[in-house]
Amino acid sequence: MEQTSHCPQKDESPLNLGLGDFGCLHYRRRCKIRAPCCDDIFDCRHCHNESKNSMEVNPLDRHDVPRHELKRVICSLCGTEQDVQQNCIQCGVCMGKYFCSKCNFFDDDVSKQQYHCDECGICRTGGEENFFHCNRCGCCYSTVLKDSHNCVERAMHHNCPVCFEFLFDTTKDITVLPCGHTIHLECVKEMQRHLQYACPVCSKSYCDMTNVWEKLDQEVASIPMPQMYQNKMVWILCNDCGETSEVIFHIVAHKCLKCNSYNTRQTRGGSPSSCSSRIEEMVR
Repeated sequence: MEQTSHCPQKDESPLNLGLGDFGCLHYRRRCKIRAPCCDDIFDCRHCHNESKNSMEVNPLDRHDVPRHELKRVICSLCGTEQDVQQNCIQCGVCMGKYFCSKCNFFDDDVSKQQYHCDECGICRTGGEENFFHCNRCGCCYSTVLKDSHNCVERAMHHNCPVCFEFLFDTTKDITVLPCGHTIHLECVKEMQRHLQYACPVCSKSYCDMTNVWEKLDQEVASIPMPQMYQNKMVWILCNDCGETSEVIFHIVAHKCLKCNSYNTRQTRGGSPSSCSSRIEEMVR
C-alpha cells in the first residue's frame, strides 16, 4: 500500500537528528540509496545518473536508476542498510520528512509541497491543490491552465526541444507554450535572449508579435521591388494559422492574408525571402 507522509515537525525530536545536515545538491535527506542497477551507493538517483552518464553517452547506453525498483537505503546517521521505509530500523531517525513508498522518495525540504500523482506515477512539487492531471497530455499542469491549454498527446513524454533533457521527470521548471508544446522555462528565456520567438517544435509564435508585424509592414512598404518582380506571385504557408496564400513576392517577408502574420514560409515560386532574419532585427 502506498505511503505518503510527513514526520513530526519538532526539531528537538530524535526523529529530526541531523535535520538539514545531510543530503546532496538535489535533495536534503538523511539516507543514501543503493542503486539496484549497479549495486553502488549514492546520495540520490540523480547523483547516480550524473556520475554514471556523461554528455557523450549514447541515449541508448544510458545507465539510470529506475526509481520504482529501489529496494535498499542506508541511514546517514548510523549507517544501517535496510529496506525502503521512512524511519531507520536501528536509530529511529526520520530519513525524510516527505516520504513516498511508491516512488521510494525521501526529502526533508517539505517547502516544495511535494505530492504523489497516481496518473503520472511519480511525485511532483508545488502542492496538489495547485495542479490537475490532464489525461490526454499525460501530465500535471497548473490549475491556471485547466480550461485554457491546448492538449497535445503525451505533451511531456519527450525531450526538451532545446536542451534535449527528458521533460516528464525533470527537476527544472516547465512551461507550456500557447501551441501546447512543453519546454523548460529557462530554455524559453534562452531563446528570447537569442531573439527566437517561435516554438521549436511547430514554429508557431509563442508571444504577441503585433508590434513586430507592424514594423515589417512599414519596411515592406518602404522597399519597392524592381519592375521585373512587381507582379510576381508566390505561395506561402503561415506557421501561425496554418493557411496557405498566394501573395506578391517581396525580398523582405511575406504576410499571411488570413491572420496578418509574417511568420510564414515560402512553398513555391520566386526566391526565398529572408523573413527570419528580418524578424530578429525588428525585435532588437
